[in-house]
Amino acid sequence: MSLSLPSLAELRDTQAEIQRFRQRVVVTQLFVLLCFVLLVVRLSYLQIVRHEDLMEQAENNRTSVVPTVPPRGTILDRNGVVLASNYSAYTLEITPSKIADLEATINELSELVDIQPKDRRRFKRVREDSRSFDSLPIRTRLTDEEVARFSAQRYRFPGVEIKARLFRQYPYSELASHVIGYIGRINAREKERIEEDDDAGNYRGTEYIGKLGVEQRYERELHGITGVNQVETSAGGRATRSLSSRPATPGQNVVLSIDIHLQKMVEDLFGTRRGALVALDPNTGEILAFVSKPTFDPNLFVEGIDVESWQTLNESLDKPLLNRALRGTYPPGSTYKPFMALGALNTGKRSATTVINDAGSWTFGGHTFRSHGDSGLGGVDMVRAITLSSNVYFYSLANEMGVDTIHDFMKPLGFGQITGIDLPGEVRGILPSTDWKRNYYKKPEQQKWYAGETISLGIGQGYNAFTMLQLASATATVASGGLKFTPRVVSAIQDALTHVQSSVADTAPVNLGYNPDHIAVVRNGLVGVVTSGTSAQVFAGAPYLSAGKTGTAQAVTIGQKDKYNAAKLSEHQRDHALYMAYAPAESPKIALAVVVENAGFGAVSAAPIARRVFDYWLEGIYPSEDDIAATQKGQSSRPIGTPRTKQQVPLLSTKIAN
Repeated sequence: MSLSLPSLAELRDTQAEIQRFRQRVVVTQLFVLLCFVLLVVRLSYLQIVRHEDLMEQAENNRTSVVPTVPPRGTILDRNGVVLASNYSAYTLEITPSKIADLEATINELSELVDIQPKDRRRFKRVREDSRSFDSLPIRTRLTDEEVARFSAQRYRFPGVEIKARLFRQYPYSELASHVIGYIGRINAREKERIEEDDDAGNYRGTEYIGKLGVEQRYERELHGITGVNQVETSAGGRATRSLSSRPATPGQNVVLSIDIHLQKMVEDLFGTRRGALVALDPNTGEILAFVSKPTFDPNLFVEGIDVESWQTLNESLDKPLLNRALRGTYPPGSTYKPFMALGALNTGKRSATTVINDAGSWTFGGHTFRSHGDSGLGGVDMVRAITLSSNVYFYSLANEMGVDTIHDFMKPLGFGQITGIDLPGEVRGILPSTDWKRNYYKKPEQQKWYAGETISLGIGQGYNAFTMLQLASATATVASGGLKFTPRVVSAIQDALTHVQSSVADTAPVNLGYNPDHIAVVRNGLVGVVTSGTSAQVFAGAPYLSAGKTGTAQAVTIGQKDKYNAAKLSEHQRDHALYMAYAPAESPKIALAVVVENAGFGAVSAAPIARRVFDYWLEGIYPSEDDIAATQKGQSSRPIGTPRTKQQVPLLSTKIAN
């Protein structure tokens, strides 16, 4: 068989194919070379340029920095009684991001640990305000038996663990709750605020902060300094050993100027009635008692208040969450008259010896303003007008002074102003003036000030609306001869480890520059109230001389032609009972203002509380049980029964809310 030779065309096609193959090989080699060069460049960049950064990341992959939350500082009264502290308990916690079926997991956990519907609702609320990788409590304060049951089954529940945590407790429950306040879990808005703060790093790991009262105002001092614990972790993220640590610094203790025994006594004297009392040292501005009734149990808020308890507190007509001493505003009634008298002397509008005829009523602009029914007091000078509480005298005085003159004198005393007390949420109240009315009302016809509106201001009615803190502070200013101190509830900060105390920096008092002779006139009138006036019976037999002024303020407006009849009004429409006072009269050590809502005459319901406060502070006398019961009903005058010492009256037993 003969073989045929390839043709020239076939040879040419073969050579072309070989040439194309060689070109592909060259391109492939160049591509591989380029990839290799890029790989070398990348490796060089990682090994040389980013060496330190990657080493740090690698280190972090096997180490974890865990914040150590410091123990919160305690809150003490002036005598060292603990009002807010911490206790340790076990908590069952869930990290939602580590669990596939959250509801099924909770159902299985409920077979080992008692999980109530309220626990589920609280967990749901907390989860809504938290991140999915946060560890969130589903049950707190586990029993030893529950801890043991879960520990034996822990392998079944990845993402669930038991932690030992510190919990806040308020041992005396409702006592002084408006002052102490409470802590609660940080919500989303608070988290944003903390993250924007320069101190954000100190709150890593912190889940609870102060929400009200001293707990809120002194949050930084109470919180402490967060520590750090660097641990080595396994591939599964579990800590295997500790590498380094910086211990947390406990929060500082806060010492209040309040005497908790005095606070308890006043709260007991109010009973179920609504009202407020502020007592302070007129020589320093330290608050001795700061009462708002009714109160609430701050332990309810620590872990998140349940819906039922919140509705009970929030929807109550008695408004137990309202801090009446700080945020409740009331017409001062006749307790305003001594300040009106001082204003008249200071502005030269009327002298102390000017006599005004009190015929029982005063007419202005066709309106008759009543005073002491229809009988009248006859001729009264300034001292007698204060002592006998002449409305006619102060109606005419208000007319002579005018609203703006009254405003300009009362403003430095603190009426209608922020006092600067070291508690959050203080309100300003209303000290009326022509400018105030012009700015307050929107309609032009409502903005005009009428001369007749000034008249009722003289007896503490009309637009006047002040807090008991403002009234007590103004009373203390008169007691001190014109020195105005900034009131405060915290007297010192105490180191939690050494217990060394540092006093809170005092704000220098402001001297209002009153003429001592003018102060003496007003003081004489106030002493007259106690010795021969409306509160004489209440203070009969007291071993000290005090000075004070009763007041009755309208809760609702009564027509000029109508007479007040408590029996025809609902309870919340009846007059408020007020009293302002200081003692001893010659060298004051305590000043106060008290209001009992809808309780009628100040001499009947408010002055008896003041008498017992002075007895306690000046003489160490604690009222008998019978006397407290009578005072709660507004049926007491001078004390009855055998008095006690505060040592004989224990504070509420320690308890933790469940």
